Amino acid sequence: MPTTAADLLQAAHAVVPKISAADAQAKVAAGALLLDVRDAPELAANGRAEGSHHIPRGMLEFRADPATQFHDPELQFDRPVVLHCASGGRAALAGKLLKDMGYQDVHNLGGFKDWVEGGGAVIEPVDPGM
Repeated sequence: MPTTAADLLQAAHAVVPKISAADAQAKVAAGALLLDVRDAPELAANGRAEGSHHIPRGMLEFRADPATQFHDPELQFDRPVVLHCASGGRAALAGKLLKDMGYQDVHNLGGFKDWVEGGGAVIEPVDPGM
């Protein structure tokens, strides 16, 4: 039987702990990478968490692998990572991917709204007309 999106999400949630905005803020203050895996138009439309680093979900495998020319030096195997997307699903899947690739300290904040509702600082959207 084929694997469904629900199956993939269930597996991701089983290995990537969900944390609160307060826990995420504490981890980031202690040096964790706050990783936003939304697509660029979502950031432009809705803003982003202050201090966050952006890697779209579709490029994560390449950015996370030090053996590729696309490796992002912000991703280090010994640095904790706190992920978020718009609602939490892509963050969970991205977290499982990172764990599969050898990153050990990976957490799912959930959605951007969780950061905002938890009092996290936000950089406002950029007006594309400016």
